[in-house]
Amino acid sequence: MTSPPKRPVIRCDWVGKDPIYQAYHDKEWGVPERDDRALFEKLTLDGFQAGLAWITILKKRDNFRRAFDRFEPDKIARYDDKKIRKLLADPGIVRHRGKIEATIGNAQSYLKIMETTGSFSAYLWQFVGGETIQNRWQRIQDLPTQTSQSTAMSKDLKQRGFRFCGPTICYAFMQAVGMVNDHTRDCFRRNKLE
Repeated sequence: MTSPPKRPVIRCDWVGKDPIYQAYHDKEWGVPERDDRALFEKLTLDGFQAGLAWITILKKRDNFRRAFDRFEPDKIARYDDKKIRKLLADPGIVRHRGKIEATIGNAQSYLKIMETTGSFSAYLWQFVGGETIQNRWQRIQDLPTQTSQSTAMSKDLKQRGFRFCGPTICYAFMQAVGMVNDHTRDCFRRNKLE
């Protein structure tokens, strides 16, 4: 008796054949994240991605975690010029002074949000009403690059001192952390995350 042939796994078109991308798509992208520190990490990495391919950041993610003290905002908020020079010399990360300095300022702003709201997660999730928005895109080309929610998030973050968090970065962040389910209708992950 022969077993039936395996059906190919259908993923969102952007994934391609890279195993790092596939693992990210299959296990992380679009999974609702509620942990304060993890959300800070993902927002920071999305800011570092500006102008680059996401695969570049994924391949360097472990180096970023090492270099930035596992994205602990209280530590990053205290970085000084010596630490900035060390980061600028680290070939394992994206060595962009503006993005490094923004990360330090963003950590300081994160701490202020924690003081006033008690939860970075609750603060961010308020922009989608606390629940994942279930989109039903047929093709990857149908996905927007920003929405009214990502624009509102960006504006509020900037008013609180964040940088590298424009509406497009915020929308990519919202997709990554499951604030929106943008897996296309044929993707095997779509229903699992619905």
